[in-house]
Formats: sequence, C-alpha cells, structure tokens
Amino acid sequence: MAPREDLPAPDGGWGWMVVLAAFIQSALVFGVIRSSGVFFVEFVAHFQASSGAVSWVMALGVTVLQFGSPVGSALSANYGTRPVVMVGGFLAGLGFLGASFSATLTHLYLSIGLVTGLGWALVFTPSMAAVSRYFEKRRALAMGLAVSGAGISSLVFSPLFQCLVDVYGWRGALLMVAGMSLNLMVSGALLRPLAAEGDRGGSEEAPGSSWPGTLASLFALELLRQGPFLRYIVVCILVDVGYFVPYAHLVAHAREVGCDEYEAAFIMASAAVTDMAGRIFAGWLADAGLPGRLVHHLTLWTVLTGISLALLPLGRGFSSLLALGLWYGFVAGGLVPLQFTSLVEIVGTGYVLGAIGLMNMLESVGALLGTPLSGWLRDLTGTYTLSFVTAGAFLLAGGLVLATLPNYFSCRARPLATPTEGSRPPPGHQACEPRI
Repeated sequence: MAPREDLPAPDGGWGWMVVLAAFIQSALVFGVIRSSGVFFVEFVAHFQASSGAVSWVMALGVTVLQFGSPVGSALSANYGTRPVVMVGGFLAGLGFLGASFSATLTHLYLSIGLVTGLGWALVFTPSMAAVSRYFEKRRALAMGLAVSGAGISSLVFSPLFQCLVDVYGWRGALLMVAGMSLNLMVSGALLRPLAAEGDRGGSEEAPGSSWPGTLASLFALELLRQGPFLRYIVVCILVDVGYFVPYAHLVAHAREVGCDEYEAAFIMASAAVTDMAGRIFAGWLADAGLPGRLVHHLTLWTVLTGISLALLPLGRGFSSLLALGLWYGFVAGGLVPLQFTSLVEIVGTGYVLGAIGLMNMLESVGALLGTPLSGWLRDLTGTYTLSFVTAGAFLLAGGLVLATLPNYFSCRARPLATPTEGSRPPPGHQACEPRI
C-alpha cells in the first residue's frame, strides 16, 4: 500500500483538542483500571474465590486491551481514528453493563475481560498515536498531559466507586461505570488525526501484492525484524509484570494492615494525585532541554518505580502506607508518557501507530502474568510483601535491559530502527542539546 504524505506536526492548534480527547480516554480507561481494587475486594467476598482467581478479571481486561491494540491500529489506518474509537467506547460500556449481571467469575472474565478489554483496545492506541502525530517539539509534555487523565480520574474514582458500592452494591456500581464509559464515544468525536508517512490506510494497494504481504504491511510487522524495537518490547513486558500490581492489590494490602475501606480508598486516591503530577512533571522535564535522551529519562523513572514498589510493604499503617503510596504514584506516573515518547524516538512518527499497537500486544504477556502472580504469592505467603517486592524486581530488570539498547551511553544516537530504506530517521535521535 502506498504511504500517505507526511504532514508536519503543528505542535498546537487542534492538537490541544486531541490532547483533551486523549485525556478523557485515559481517565475512563486507566482510571477505571487503577480503581478496580474496590471491586476486587467485593468480588472476593461475593464469589468466595481466591485472590489469584479474582485477579484474572482485570488482568484479562488489560491483556485484551494490549493484545488487541494492533487491531485498533489496523482499523484506524483503514477506517479512521474517530469511528474506531467511538465503537470502542460502546464496547467498553457494554462490557461493564454485562458484568453487572454476572452470576459467576466466568461471566466477569467474558464481560470485563473480553468485551470491555476489546473496547479499551480500540480506544487507547489510536488516541495515543494521534497525540504523537500532532506534536514534535512538545511531544513529551503533550503526552504527559494526555495520560494524566488516569491520575485525576483515580483521585475521584476510588472513593466514588467505594461510595457507589456502599449505596448500590457492586452490581449497581458497575452499571454506573458502564454509563461513564459511554463518554468514550463523545471524546472519540474530537479526534482528527494527521496523515503520516507509514500509514497503511485506505484502499490503495500495490499491484500484485499478496494478502500475506498486505497483512504484514497493515500491522507494521516489519518492525519485528528490528532488534532495538524487540529489546524495547522486552522492557515493556518486564515493566507491565509489576506496574499494575498496586492498582489491583494495594487496597487489599491496606485493609490487611488495619486501614478501613475509606482509608484504603483514600490512599489510592492520594497516589492518583501524585501520579498526575508525575506524568506532567516527567513530560515537562523531558522537553526542558536538559542533557540526555528520552530513553535515559525513561530508565530513571523505571528504576525509581521499581524501588518504590519494593518499599510498599514497609507501610504497616495508614500514615506510612500513605507516604509510600504518594511516592509510588509520583514516580509511576512519570514513567508512562516517556514509554510512548521513547518509542517514537526509536521508530519515528510514520510507524508510531503500528508500533504502539505491536508494543501493547506483546507487552500484554506482562499484564497477563503480573496481578495473578501477585495474587498467587499472597495466597502462598499470607501477605502481600513478597508480591510487591517481586513486582519491583521486574521493573528494575526492565531498567537494566534499557541500558543494553544500541548507543545507550552516547549523547548522540544513530537511528535505532529503520523499517524501510526510504523512511526518515526517527526525529528524537539527536545530540544531547536543548530542544527548542
């Protein structure tokens, strides 16, 4: 398929509306995921199931989100970002609606895990790619603002969900979440992505091309032959094994060490505040012109997040756990925008849509294993101490793998991945000089 003409990033204009749309989508996807610990406690009690079994509910949702991301990328490239995101918002709401009628854990696996997860996949990848396309000089800051929606919504959703559960029960609360998720359709209407080199959209097909070649081009499978990209995927997998553990189990850990339900929800809400601050601060810092490449910033925040995770078991009461949760929220938030902007540095804007889809799909292995592993360790040991320490160790391992990327210790990096001979070098590979 013939690539579309590469358009310059406007670094503003309608791009700020795209950032707003991505902000709302981040809030209604990852804000809900981060606040799922409230429902985790209710599911364990209602279904009389183990922590490991219940952990699969949200783990499957996150896994389908990530594994289905290439589908969202391909559909967006062919039919446009706006309709794909709106369909995804409908599916997300439909899944939560079905979950409110669940009689068994299997029903939750299918509704939240499969239907809602697929809806999230159609929403998240296209919106993040749209932000990357609209910004270049201020890309890290724009991405930080976009993904900070998860932090703000977590501040509100954790106590709100607890209140809804207390008043309406978990079934009624899930009905409310279903209605909230339908607003993803509204935010999707704001997306107007730019065409960029490497888009495999439309119906133009190279004469004589075979369907395997067309499929490979559609899903940007040529990136899988690039060593730096694959190494970056390994990092993302290691990070995902540990990253989502607190959002599933920190509330339960707080309850075990003596916090009541509202104190536990307040800890998550407070961590959401610092998470939001960390996302914006990390984006600003990366664009501030300090020495170092984006991958160096990503390494710093990944290591800090791993350390903070390993320290969470030291919180044995409300005050100490609150302090550790605040620090964890800040550093974990700072990691998120840099994960996407560093990817653009590796593959370039022309392949960012396909690259994000592949990245989310392959890193789903980590999300699939992380929370169930944490729940299994809790069932094995009787506490969440080993769960959090193990989660932190996975992030520290991810930081070590980042240091193995080509030219990592050089301030001036050559392009790491060149999917096609005619593609331009990724724009982020430049000397460690102030960005204009």
